[in-house]
Amino acid sequence: MFQTAFQKNAFQNNAFQILFHPVGGDDAWTPEEKKRQKALRKKLRLAEEKRIEAIKADAQSRKQTIADLVSPKPSKRNKNKVELKQEVSVDIPSNLANIDRYIANLEKQQQDLQNAVLIRNAKLRLEQELAILEAKRQAELDDEEALLAIIL
Repeated sequence: MFQTAFQKNAFQNNAFQILFHPVGGDDAWTPEEKKRQKALRKKLRLAEEKRIEAIKADAQSRKQTIADLVSPKPSKRNKNKVELKQEVSVDIPSNLANIDRYIANLEKQQQDLQNAVLIRNAKLRLEQELAILEAKRQAELDDEEALLAIIL
């Protein structure tokens, strides 16, 4: 009958009921941040797919270029004439480099979003610890005032 009434953790030692809720997990993310994170993941996945396609296309064009150099296709022109092919090679940034920059930018945005959430969580945790310390200070102050009232 009295088992539930007299538990050792039924009452706190001080008069201040302090609720401390640890922050972490998905509870720390606001709905807007969750939506932004989901959009960033989707963009990152699409960019990775484009990167894979660009790598495959680049490899295929490289294979075709090598195949054309090794065994050129016969032309319909007069074979007695000697032709000199002069090609000017210009270093053009490939589509792959642009995709890599885009992926790096998306990953940086993701990291910035995660850092913002972590900073906000740290701020909330510090505010909670400050509230606990303030409550303890008030409790000690009340104890000192009570002792002074008893003495005087």
